[in-house]
Amino acid sequence: MKTVRLKLEKTLGELNISRYELAKLTGIRYHIIDNYYKNKVVRYDGYVLARICDCLDCDISDILEVVEENTAED
Repeated sequence: MKTVRLKLEKTLGELNISRYELAKLTGIRYHIIDNYYKNKVVRYDGYVLARICDCLDCDISDILEVVEENTAED
């Protein structure tokens, strides 16, 4: 089964931008940015994703990816 996964940690690392700095630049609370960074978001907010992409001058594919979910079969 495929699932959507955030790769904000990788993108921020490549751009040398901290979560705190991204929160300040986007006007989004640090707690929310941190959840996206740690891939703890269950429902993605289009507004948040758009603000992040706009701030980082990147495409949605730079912060989201579709991956094969590992499932253990008994």
